[in-house]
Amino acid sequence: MKRKIHLYFSILVILFCAATSVLWAQSPKAVFGTFALTNATIETVTKGVIQNGTVIITNGKIAAVGTSVTVPAGAQVIDCKGLWIYPGMIDSFTQLGLSEVASDARTRDFEEVGDIIPQVHAITAVNPNSALIPVTRISGVTTVIAAPRGSLVSGTAALIDLHGYTPDQMFAGFEGVVLQFPDVGRRSFFDRRTDDELKKDYEKKLNKLNEAWDRAIEYHKIDSASKSKGIAYYPEMEALLPVIRGERALMIQADAAKDILNALQWVKERKVKKVILVGVLEGWRVAAEIAKANIPVITGPIQELPSRDYDRYDKAYANAGLMKKAGVKVALCTQEARGNVRNLPYHAAFAASYGLGREEALKAVTIVPAEIFGVADRIGSIEAGKDATLFISDGDPFETKTNIKQVFIDGWKIPMVSRQTELYEEFLKREPGVSKN
Repeated sequence: MKRKIHLYFSILVILFCAATSVLWAQSPKAVFGTFALTNATIETVTKGVIQNGTVIITNGKIAAVGTSVTVPAGAQVIDCKGLWIYPGMIDSFTQLGLSEVASDARTRDFEEVGDIIPQVHAITAVNPNSALIPVTRISGVTTVIAAPRGSLVSGTAALIDLHGYTPDQMFAGFEGVVLQFPDVGRRSFFDRRTDDELKKDYEKKLNKLNEAWDRAIEYHKIDSASKSKGIAYYPEMEALLPVIRGERALMIQADAAKDILNALQWVKERKVKKVILVGVLEGWRVAAEIAKANIPVITGPIQELPSRDYDRYDKAYANAGLMKKAGVKVALCTQEARGNVRNLPYHAAFAASYGLGREEALKAVTIVPAEIFGVADRIGSIEAGKDATLFISDGDPFETKTNIKQVFIDGWKIPMVSRQTELYEEFLKREPGVSKN
């Protein structure tokens, strides 16, 4: 009996060691330490371009940037001659980490039951082990908004860095309540509702929203007067309190021009203090009104069809540039649920080519979203004192021929490995094998 137990134990140890070695081979670890990125062209975003410069990374931060920087003793030196350094790109609205396989409901966790559910926090559902996260980050996209969707108030979105073992480790310092503003038009060609049905549906949703908002205001008054003593727990209202008090942003999704105008009017009437517009596909039609309201915009996807049959083919591409020209603060997003968040730089490239310009497009995926989310003191540009969240490339990241050579997130040197790179390596030099027959 003892010999059998010893045998079983030995087999388990062997299997464990084999599994561990396989996992190690498939999942190389990020490295934390002191790094000196030398001889690089540095696109700081906020302070111009530095030629033949050095970036020092220590304790997860950018310790120094410039041309006359002393390399610390013991630093790992990475020669970036002929290469560029950029701040990590930010996709300002996605479902990354909340959705894995579109056809499998068990892997989709971005939508819950209910119409008014701001208490549902996306950060609690983020999957740090998603295979799509490495796919995204090795493309230079290091930070994203993980947002719920589906209902009127679908929950609370979170800004996350694409590195960490737990959602808390990934959290990047911003949350915003997501509101899908009631629309007045048809959602698609297949929407066969009558005009009367459309009107009734809009009024029903708007009334539900107003009722919830009124309750939240009353809850705020009671909570302020009682200092949270003796009030029954009301999770929906608790989650809306920071929005009512201007401590948390309300992220309002609206695409059609009329819906955007209705949202702007509602915000004015309800005196919402902190607002971000999301989507805004027809923002160019009402850009002056958005600028007058002084509300920042997260627009995208850029690579999209025009919203109306009679519009020019490139209106979605030009949307960001037209709003920026009107004085709107514009950030970009893909609104992707899965692996195509990696295409953010190409959405930015289209926006740049169709009126936004390269400099503003770069800002729209770096420092501008960082400012909108209130984290510009940490990310969005290459500056001393900020988090070392950046990437090294052999060219302009907006060009498809460019290769991302290395990514750092919070000072961690990220392994440049993903499901795609592993498949590429697997089949690059495959051997057909020899038949035994």
